[in-house]
Amino acid sequence: MARRLHRPQRYWKDIYVNDAVLTDRFLPGLLALPAHERILAAARDLFCRHGIHATGIDKILSSASASKMTLYSHFGSKDALLRQVLLREGADWRASFFSAVQAAESPERQLRSVISATAGWYRGGRFFGCAFMNAIAEHDKGELWLREIAAEHHAIVLAFLSELAREAGYSEPKILSRQLLLLIDGATAALMVTGDETVITIAERNLAAILASAVAVADQA
Repeated sequence: MARRLHRPQRYWKDIYVNDAVLTDRFLPGLLALPAHERILAAARDLFCRHGIHATGIDKILSSASASKMTLYSHFGSKDALLRQVLLREGADWRASFFSAVQAAESPERQLRSVISATAGWYRGGRFFGCAFMNAIAEHDKGELWLREIAAEHHAIVLAFLSELAREAGYSEPKILSRQLLLLIDGATAALMVTGDETVITIAERNLAAILASAVAVADQA
């Protein structure tokens, strides 16, 4: 049965290209996509699964059943393709993460669910760590465009967390949002490196400590 290819609310369950891509065969229905979307789908899976530098253009094109002409006419270069991969990865991850967090009943409970949402990503079958961290780690640290894309992603996540903190009544929502994002990023990196679910338990405890130490507006009155 064919899987839908763009369901950001299910980012960590509905992957775009599964292990079949490694044998240069697509899931049923993928070949019905425009060639440039097949290229983007294949690049997303291969870059995240195997690494950017380990994935050559020929492998992407073979997996996508597409031509170099299509790749260069739509994307221009491997770096430009990577930019589009990161933009799509970021948008889909945020939609899934925000949806998972917002499933809780109140802003306070939503803040308390950020690690369980991260754990859902880890356990969902499509976890390769943070695409932005991985891309920056693989490239020259002078590649400012990668940092700029990552910063844009972080800014959107921070704004989301800050608004939740404001709605929950915390007096310094921007500072709290940075504490929470640092915790999420740290847990993500630790899970990618170790694969040890103890990380989730520790992150949950740290989340509780952060929220317990944060000052509510009412407490300042």
